[in-house]
Amino acid sequence: MSDDSAQRRGPRSTLVLAALSIFAALLFAVFAALGTWQVKRLFWKLDLIERVDQRVQAPATDAPRAAQWPQVHANADEYRHVRLKGHFLHEQETLVQASTVLGAGFWVLTPLQAADGTIVLVNRGFVPPDKRSRASRADTEQAGEVALVGLLRMSEPGGGFLRQNDPSNQRWYSRDVSAIAMAQGLSQVAPYFVDAEATRAEEWPAGGLTVIAFKNNHLVYAITWYALALMVLAGAWFVRRDEQKLRRGGTVQNAG
Repeated sequence: MSDDSAQRRGPRSTLVLAALSIFAALLFAVFAALGTWQVKRLFWKLDLIERVDQRVQAPATDAPRAAQWPQVHANADEYRHVRLKGHFLHEQETLVQASTVLGAGFWVLTPLQAADGTIVLVNRGFVPPDKRSRASRADTEQAGEVALVGLLRMSEPGGGFLRQNDPSNQRWYSRDVSAIAMAQGLSQVAPYFVDAEATRAEEWPAGGLTVIAFKNNHLVYAITWYALALMVLAGAWFVRRDEQKLRRGGTVQNAG
């Protein structure tokens, strides 16, 4: 607004100025609080990334047993480097659609049954579409007791983006442990699955393709919210400056 139009308008009333001040203060408080929250989220995310990296690089430990399953959760356990033993139930494997650095295809999730009867779903790795049938990779199926190492992963319930799992037709878009266990008639199944490490080169399934990535846009969000808070302050300063000009102008006219 130009100075001439401001002069024609005249000073705002005390009530209007009070309302504008309260509104500006509320906006500033909200934007500043959101910026501070994003800063806290930033440090939380950085700490999470560091902790996950430590888990991945740490020596493998035994995978949680049945008694420990209720205490397993993402913040403390996901991407833990674990080892486990058992024998594969190959006839009850499940294929889950996947998109990897090797292209589009499927994850091969195979139940691994331990000596005590408990089961852990193992993501043995990726196969391209022409290797989806067990017969095409029968020579890589391990018989008898096996020992493997991998990364503990949490269940992915529901399905993928805009695609729901369809257990009745064996169409899977996410590694939903409980749903897969139910569809395969499995019991005593761990609430997590394990991404197996890479095996021999040019062998299907191809393991070791876990992607560990965390979106970390919190700094950008924090800067955005703080910038909005500063814009509110700047707007309040301009309004105050204009009001002072109007009131000084009115005083001069009255004096004349």
